[in-house]
Amino acid sequence: MAKRGNRVQVILECTEHKATGEPGTSRYITTKNKKNTPDRMELKKFNAVLKRMTVHKEIK
Repeated sequence: MAKRGNRVQVILECTEHKATGEPGTSRYITTKNKKNTPDRMELKKFNAVLKRMTVHKEIK
């Protein structure tokens, strides 16, 4: 049986796109080590709808 690690899948959602009210969403799925980063992640990723780099925050 495989070991369960500290890595978990997280969903990152664009904060700027959410505030504009435009249809659609910009989301990315990635993994993080919950032991090293217990807080919510915040990364700059490309938003295809807004066509620029924006801040994406971890949801749920």
